[in-house]
Amino acid sequence: MKEQNYKNHIRWYPPHHFIFYPVMLVLMGLCGMHAYYEHGSNRYLWIAVGIGFACLTWVAFMLRQHYALTLQNRLVLQELRYRYFVTTGKRFEPIEDQLTDGQLFALRFAPDDELPALADRALKENLSGDAIKKAIINWKPDHRRV
Repeated sequence: MKEQNYKNHIRWYPPHHFIFYPVMLVLMGLCGMHAYYEHGSNRYLWIAVGIGFACLTWVAFMLRQHYALTLQNRLVLQELRYRYFVTTGKRFEPIEDQLTDGQLFALRFAPDDELPALADRALKENLSGDAIKKAIINWKPDHRRV
């Protein structure tokens, strides 16, 4: 498996990103084209069908993302709590309550030896999630995320 780092940590889901969404964009484009060139009552039918495709695409995106990301967020937070406790002997909740979700989820890529110091630095300097990721020296890959 390819080594994961800041530049390549985004994960693509081919059936959605490279098949479903492009097909839906083409269908919406065709509806728009037909609506533009059509005269009379069929124009409104093509507009309605195009809006239907747009709504279907939006719902598919939101449902796919919502369920997977909600569960993933809970799991990442539990992992961070565990890793922080194992490495420091202290509970993570006091720090967790002061960090944003973006900061918390960026910390998951920090290895155990960098996690406590980076969490403290994120608190003191109010680092963004992106800044936290860039500050990681030895990236800890997460190949199982959604």
